[in-house]
Amino acid sequence: MNIEIETHNNYQVVKLYGEVDLSNSRSIKLDIIKLIKSKNNIIVDFTHLQYIDSSGMASLVEAFNEARENDTEFHIVGANGSPLQVLQLTRLNTVFNLADSVSAVSNNG
Repeated sequence: MNIEIETHNNYQVVKLYGEVDLSNSRSIKLDIIKLIKSKNNIIVDFTHLQYIDSSGMASLVEAFNEARENDTEFHIVGANGSPLQVLQLTRLNTVFNLADSVSAVSNNG
């Protein structure tokens, strides 16, 4: 699992690569929450994410709640394959702000 953080317009883009599971979900959550506490708008890019388990989803829900408490935006983009199915099965696709791409969010924000 790799993570890259980039700036795109007024957003911090957290790009996830590989798999998010119990072994790394906590550190990803802490990285995202650190960005949120600095009042950054967040885009989590799932484009290269192959797998996410329930601990990964729970970490994203915690980060999403932190964003709401800090009045910052939180979006997920590029969800496809297994990660998209997990979002749909858990109905988190109705909770998170989903978009196709980083530019779809950042050019409208």
